[in-house]
Amino acid sequence: MHLHVVSFNVPWPADYGGVIDVYYRIKKLADQGVKIHLHCYTYGREEAKELEELCEEVCYYRREIGMRHQWERRPYIVASRNSMQLIERLKQDEYPILLEGLHNCYVLEQLGDGKRKIAVRAHNVEHDYYQSLAQAEKSLWKKFFFWLESRKLKRYESILTQATTVLTISEKDAQHFRAIGCKQVVVVPPSHSHSQVSSQTGRGAYVLYQGNLSVAENVSAVEYIAKNLIANSKHSFVIAGRNPSLELQKRLKQYQNLTLQANPTDEEMHALVANAHVNVLVTDQATGVKLKLMNALYEGRFCLVNSTMVQGTELGEACVIADNPAAMLNALDRLMDVEFTEKELARRKEILAKADTFDNFKNILL
Repeated sequence: MHLHVVSFNVPWPADYGGVIDVYYRIKKLADQGVKIHLHCYTYGREEAKELEELCEEVCYYRREIGMRHQWERRPYIVASRNSMQLIERLKQDEYPILLEGLHNCYVLEQLGDGKRKIAVRAHNVEHDYYQSLAQAEKSLWKKFFFWLESRKLKRYESILTQATTVLTISEKDAQHFRAIGCKQVVVVPPSHSHSQVSSQTGRGAYVLYQGNLSVAENVSAVEYIAKNLIANSKHSFVIAGRNPSLELQKRLKQYQNLTLQANPTDEEMHALVANAHVNVLVTDQATGVKLKLMNALYEGRFCLVNSTMVQGTELGEACVIADNPAAMLNALDRLMDVEFTEKELARRKEILAKADTFDNFKNILL
């Protein structure tokens, strides 16, 4: 079988949430014998020979960024991905199409006439996600941009009713898309690099938070953890992630029980997750499934989260959930005093095996 996949960015290297989902979905489908025709918009990333090893062909299109698209009726993330060259290539055959994100639904405008099988991977309810970005952002200009984009996305998402199938991250998102009239909606958890749970039993020596530290949502989480946990705990903490600002680095220097590891390599990050005793993750955005949580569950020991982190997923039973600083501190003290046992590991494997339903996606496409 042949399948066109249209990606919002070049999905290699697979080093952040959205492109991790895209890359490992392509890999799993290719492993099943699907011949992938990959179309990528370039945005801050280079063409990648690694993708040619998985795909029948890889085509690149320049994303047309610029102020002029910010004032269009279409959302900026759509208006800047409107290549007619892509449309003409898709018209050359009748293969089904997978659009990665609402970002690529200009294709639906052009080809969504019911004659072509077109699935859309909804990585989020995008207008909710952009509203959350607006709330977390401190820059007034960025806050306005995210607010405006959220309004445009809410108007635009009705385009998804023209898709053959919408593939959502969570049941919560699925309920939203069913409510707006999408024809077929199926929950497909995010694709990721893990084929099996590799968590180590025993004890680790520290508590870890990991995430992209240039993202406002993650900076907010770090500030919450620093103020409410690190400042009031005797335990050692590590915060690790990409591109922390100088301002954030300066604020974190005041904590004697904290080590900041900026821009760790993939190998260093895997080791940090595996060797921690507790991976602590909090968010105030109930959007999608956080792939850093998947990494912690597959590679780490105990996971301490707030309920928003696992809302709408089946992953809550694999975590310890606490929703206020006092409860989180109590849970942290308790977890640091106990080993991660073989029994805990077996339970983790059982929960994650139940939650990974990739075959649903494979069966839809075939």
